[in-house]
Amino acid sequence: MPLFFSERAVDSIPKEAPPMEFVKLIDFLINIVPVVFAIGILSSREVARVRLLEKETVNTKLQSDLNYLKYQLQPHFFFNSLNNIYSLVDLDPDKAKESLHSLSKLMRYLLRSSEKEFVSLKGEIDFLEKYIELMEIRLQDNVKVQVKFPSNIPDIKLPPLLFISIVENAFKHGVSAKAESNIFFDLKIDYGHILFEAKNSNFAKNQQDLSGSGIGIENLRKRLFLLYGNHFTYFSGVENDQFVVRLMLRRDLEQ
Repeated sequence: MPLFFSERAVDSIPKEAPPMEFVKLIDFLINIVPVVFAIGILSSREVARVRLLEKETVNTKLQSDLNYLKYQLQPHFFFNSLNNIYSLVDLDPDKAKESLHSLSKLMRYLLRSSEKEFVSLKGEIDFLEKYIELMEIRLQDNVKVQVKFPSNIPDIKLPPLLFISIVENAFKHGVSAKAESNIFFDLKIDYGHILFEAKNSNFAKNQQDLSGSGIGIENLRKRLFLLYGNHFTYFSGVENDQFVVRLMLRRDLEQ
Protein backbone atom coordinates (compact mmCIF):
# COMPACT_ATOMS: atom_id res chain seq x y z
CA MET A 1 0.00 0.00 0.00
CA PRO A 2 1.62 3.35 -1.09
CA LEU A 3 2.46 5.89 1.49
CA PHE A 4 1.38 9.51 1.02
CA PHE A 5 2.68 12.47 3.06
CA SER A 6 0.99 15.79 3.20
CA GLU A 7 3.02 19.07 2.93
CA ARG A 8 2.39 19.53 6.59
CA ALA A 9 3.85 16.16 7.34
CA VAL A 10 6.98 16.88 5.30
CA ASP A 11 7.53 20.21 7.03
CA SER A 12 7.27 18.49 10.34
CA ILE A 13 10.28 16.27 9.55
CA PRO A 14 13.19 17.60 11.66
CA LYS A 15 16.13 19.07 9.63
CA GLU A 16 19.72 18.54 10.76
CA ALA A 17 21.50 21.86 11.67
CA PRO A 18 25.02 22.53 10.24
CA PRO A 19 27.92 21.75 12.58
CA MET A 20 28.89 24.58 14.91
CA GLU A 21 32.49 24.46 13.62
CA PHE A 22 31.25 25.15 10.09
CA VAL A 23 29.21 28.12 11.27
CA LYS A 24 32.23 29.52 13.10
CA LEU A 25 34.39 29.05 10.00
CA ILE A 26 31.92 30.96 7.84
CA ASP A 27 31.78 33.79 10.40
CA PHE A 28 35.56 33.88 10.55
CA LEU A 29 35.89 34.11 6.76
CA ILE A 30 33.25 36.81 6.56
CA ASN A 31 35.19 38.89 9.10
CA ILE A 32 38.73 38.15 7.88
CA VAL A 33 38.26 38.79 4.14
CA PRO A 34 37.88 42.60 4.50
CA VAL A 35 40.89 42.65 6.81
CA VAL A 36 43.04 40.70 4.35
CA PHE A 37 41.83 42.92 1.53
CA ALA A 38 42.72 46.06 3.48
CA ILE A 39 46.16 44.64 4.37
CA GLY A 40 46.75 43.85 0.69
CA ILE A 41 45.94 47.42 -0.34
CA LEU A 42 48.21 48.85 2.36
CA SER A 43 51.03 46.46 1.39
CA SER A 44 50.79 47.32 -2.29
CA ARG A 45 50.88 51.02 -1.44
CA GLU A 46 53.93 50.49 0.76
CA VAL A 47 55.71 48.49 -1.96
CA ALA A 48 54.95 51.25 -4.47
CA ARG A 49 56.23 53.87 -2.00
CA VAL A 50 59.46 51.94 -1.39
CA ARG A 51 60.03 51.47 -5.11
CA LEU A 52 59.45 55.17 -5.74
CA LEU A 53 61.88 56.03 -2.93
CA GLU A 54 64.48 53.65 -4.39
CA LYS A 55 64.02 55.18 -7.84
CA GLU A 56 64.41 58.70 -6.44
CA THR A 57 67.55 57.61 -4.58
CA VAL A 58 69.04 56.12 -7.76
CA ASN A 59 68.16 59.25 -9.76
CA THR A 60 69.69 61.49 -7.08
CA LYS A 61 72.90 59.47 -7.07
CA LEU A 62 72.97 59.47 -10.88
CA GLN A 63 72.62 63.24 -11.00
CA SER A 64 75.25 63.62 -8.28
CA ASP A 65 77.68 61.44 -10.25
CA LEU A 66 77.02 63.38 -13.46
CA ASN A 67 77.55 66.72 -11.72
CA TYR A 68 80.80 65.48 -10.22
CA LEU A 69 82.07 64.37 -13.62
CA LYS A 70 81.07 67.66 -15.26
CA TYR A 71 82.76 69.77 -12.60
CA GLN A 72 85.79 67.51 -12.71
CA LEU A 73 86.15 68.40 -16.39
CA GLN A 74 86.48 72.13 -15.71
CA PRO A 75 89.88 72.19 -13.96
CA HIS A 76 91.16 69.53 -16.36
CA PHE A 77 90.19 71.66 -19.37
CA PHE A 78 91.55 74.81 -17.77
CA PHE A 79 94.87 73.15 -16.93
CA ASN A 80 95.39 71.84 -20.46
CA SER A 81 94.50 75.18 -22.04
CA LEU A 82 96.80 77.15 -19.75
CA ASN A 83 99.57 74.68 -20.44
CA ASN A 84 99.27 75.40 -24.14
CA ILE A 85 99.20 79.16 -23.65
CA TYR A 86 102.19 79.06 -21.30
CA SER A 87 104.39 77.82 -24.13
CA LEU A 88 103.54 81.00 -26.09
CA VAL A 89 104.45 83.55 -23.41
CA ASP A 90 108.13 83.74 -24.36
CA LEU A 91 107.80 82.86 -28.04
CA ASP A 92 104.94 85.20 -28.98
CA PRO A 93 103.52 87.42 -26.18
CA ASP A 94 100.85 88.90 -28.46
CA LYS A 95 99.54 85.46 -29.34
CA ALA A 96 99.61 84.54 -25.67
CA LYS A 97 97.41 87.55 -24.86
CA GLU A 98 95.04 86.66 -27.68
CA SER A 99 94.87 83.10 -26.42
CA LEU A 100 94.04 84.20 -22.88
CA HIS A 101 91.20 86.34 -24.22
CA SER A 102 89.83 83.37 -26.19
CA LEU A 103 90.21 81.13 -23.17
CA SER A 104 88.12 83.47 -21.04
CA LYS A 105 85.25 83.12 -23.53
CA LEU A 106 85.57 79.36 -23.51
CA MET A 107 85.59 79.21 -19.73
CA ARG A 108 82.44 81.33 -19.61
CA TYR A 109 80.63 78.81 -21.80
CA LEU A 110 82.12 75.92 -19.85
CA LEU A 111 80.81 77.27 -16.55
CA ARG A 112 77.35 78.04 -17.92
CA SER A 113 76.90 74.74 -19.73
CA SER A 114 78.02 72.76 -16.68
CA GLU A 115 74.96 74.04 -14.82
CA LYS A 116 72.56 72.74 -17.48
CA GLU A 117 71.27 69.25 -18.13
CA PHE A 118 70.99 69.86 -21.87
CA VAL A 119 72.43 72.41 -24.28
CA SER A 120 71.96 73.07 -27.98
CA LEU A 121 74.09 71.24 -30.50
CA LYS A 122 74.79 74.59 -32.15
CA GLY A 123 76.25 75.94 -28.91
CA GLU A 124 78.46 72.86 -28.56
CA ILE A 125 79.73 73.21 -32.14
CA ASP A 126 80.50 76.91 -31.60
CA PHE A 127 82.42 75.97 -28.46
CA LEU A 128 84.44 73.34 -30.34
CA GLU A 129 85.23 75.73 -33.19
CA LYS A 130 86.50 78.40 -30.76
CA TYR A 131 88.62 75.83 -28.94
CA ILE A 132 90.12 74.58 -32.20
CA GLU A 133 90.93 78.17 -33.18
CA LEU A 134 92.63 78.62 -29.82
CA MET A 135 94.75 75.51 -30.38
CA GLU A 136 95.68 76.58 -33.91
CA ILE A 137 97.33 79.77 -32.62
CA ARG A 138 100.33 77.84 -31.34
CA LEU A 139 100.59 75.29 -34.16
CA GLN A 140 103.42 75.30 -36.65
CA ASP A 141 103.11 75.15 -40.43
CA ASN A 142 103.69 71.40 -40.49
CA VAL A 143 100.33 70.79 -38.75
CA LYS A 144 97.17 70.76 -40.86
CA VAL A 145 93.79 70.91 -39.16
CA GLN A 146 90.58 70.17 -41.05
CA VAL A 147 87.10 70.68 -39.64
CA LYS A 148 83.90 69.45 -41.23
CA PHE A 149 80.94 70.59 -39.17
CA PRO A 150 77.42 71.07 -40.61
CA SER A 151 76.46 74.60 -41.59
CA ASN A 152 72.73 74.05 -41.05
CA ILE A 153 72.34 72.71 -37.53
CA PRO A 154 68.89 71.46 -36.45
CA ASP A 155 67.49 72.32 -33.05
CA ILE A 156 68.90 69.34 -31.17
CA LYS A 157 69.51 69.16 -27.43
CA LEU A 158 72.18 66.98 -25.85
CA PRO A 159 74.21 66.79 -22.62
CA PRO A 160 77.00 69.38 -22.57
CA LEU A 161 80.72 68.86 -23.22
CA LEU A 162 80.64 65.38 -24.71
CA PHE A 163 83.07 66.10 -27.57
CA ILE A 164 85.68 68.40 -26.06
CA SER A 165 87.77 65.63 -24.48
CA ILE A 166 88.08 63.93 -27.88
CA VAL A 167 89.21 67.19 -29.48
CA GLU A 168 91.71 67.84 -26.68
CA ASN A 169 93.09 64.36 -27.08
CA ALA A 170 93.60 64.81 -30.82
CA PHE A 171 95.70 67.94 -30.31
CA LYS A 172 97.59 66.36 -27.43
CA HIS A 173 98.64 63.22 -29.31
CA GLY A 174 98.37 64.23 -32.96
CA VAL A 175 100.99 67.01 -33.18
CA SER A 176 104.72 66.65 -33.73
CA ALA A 177 107.27 69.47 -33.73
CA LYS A 178 109.19 67.85 -36.59
CA ALA A 179 106.99 65.48 -38.59
CA GLU A 180 104.00 66.34 -40.77
CA SER A 181 100.88 66.23 -38.62
CA ASN A 182 97.22 66.01 -39.56
CA ILE A 183 94.10 66.46 -37.45
CA PHE A 184 90.58 66.00 -38.79
CA PHE A 185 87.21 66.52 -37.09
CA ASP A 186 83.86 65.56 -38.58
CA LEU A 187 80.32 65.76 -37.20
CA LYS A 188 77.36 64.22 -39.02
CA ILE A 189 73.66 64.22 -38.15
CA ASP A 190 71.44 61.48 -39.52
CA TYR A 191 67.83 60.53 -38.77
CA GLY A 192 68.37 59.19 -35.29
CA HIS A 193 72.02 59.73 -34.34
CA ILE A 194 74.88 62.20 -34.04
CA LEU A 195 78.23 60.87 -35.22
CA PHE A 196 81.40 62.66 -34.13
CA GLU A 197 84.72 61.49 -35.55
CA ALA A 198 88.28 62.61 -34.86
CA LYS A 199 91.39 61.45 -36.74
CA ASN A 200 94.95 62.48 -36.02
CA SER A 201 98.49 61.46 -36.78
CA ASN A 202 99.49 58.72 -34.39
CA PHE A 203 102.38 60.03 -32.29
CA ALA A 204 102.93 58.10 -29.09
CA LYS A 205 103.21 60.30 -26.01
CA ASN A 206 106.48 59.88 -24.15
CA GLN A 207 106.70 59.12 -20.45
CA GLN A 208 108.06 62.57 -19.54
CA ASP A 209 105.15 64.47 -21.08
CA LEU A 210 102.92 65.45 -18.17
CA SER A 211 100.58 67.75 -20.10
CA GLY A 212 97.62 65.53 -19.35
CA SER A 213 96.66 62.61 -17.17
CA GLY A 214 94.08 61.00 -19.44
CA ILE A 215 91.30 62.01 -17.07
CA GLY A 216 89.28 63.62 -19.88
CA ILE A 217 88.64 60.44 -21.87
CA GLU A 218 87.98 58.36 -18.75
CA ASN A 219 85.58 61.07 -17.59
CA LEU A 220 83.83 60.93 -20.95
CA ARG A 221 83.40 57.16 -20.82
CA LYS A 222 81.79 57.33 -17.38
CA ARG A 223 79.43 60.13 -18.39
CA LEU A 224 78.38 58.32 -21.56
CA PHE A 225 77.55 55.20 -19.58
CA LEU A 226 75.51 57.14 -17.00
CA LEU A 227 73.69 59.19 -19.64
CA TYR A 228 73.12 56.74 -22.46
CA GLY A 229 73.43 53.27 -20.98
CA ASN A 230 73.74 51.02 -24.02
CA HIS A 231 72.43 53.63 -26.47
CA PHE A 232 75.80 54.87 -27.69
CA THR A 233 78.84 53.48 -29.46
CA TYR A 234 82.42 54.52 -28.81
CA PHE A 235 85.46 53.36 -30.73
CA SER A 236 89.11 54.38 -30.43
CA GLY A 237 92.05 52.77 -32.18
CA VAL A 238 94.59 52.97 -34.98
CA GLU A 239 93.39 52.80 -38.58
CA ASN A 240 95.72 53.34 -41.56
CA ASP A 241 98.43 54.80 -39.31
CA GLN A 242 95.96 57.31 -37.83
CA PHE A 243 94.44 57.34 -34.39
CA VAL A 244 90.65 57.37 -34.81
CA VAL A 245 87.85 58.08 -32.34
CA ARG A 246 84.19 57.63 -33.28
CA LEU A 247 81.33 58.51 -30.98
CA MET A 248 77.72 57.88 -32.01
CA LEU A 249 74.90 59.20 -29.85
CA ARG A 250 71.15 59.00 -29.93
CA ARG A 251 69.83 62.44 -30.83
CA ASP A 252 66.53 62.00 -28.94
CA LEU A 253 67.95 61.50 -25.45
CA GLU A 254 66.08 64.47 -24.00
CA GLN A 255 62.68 63.24 -25.17
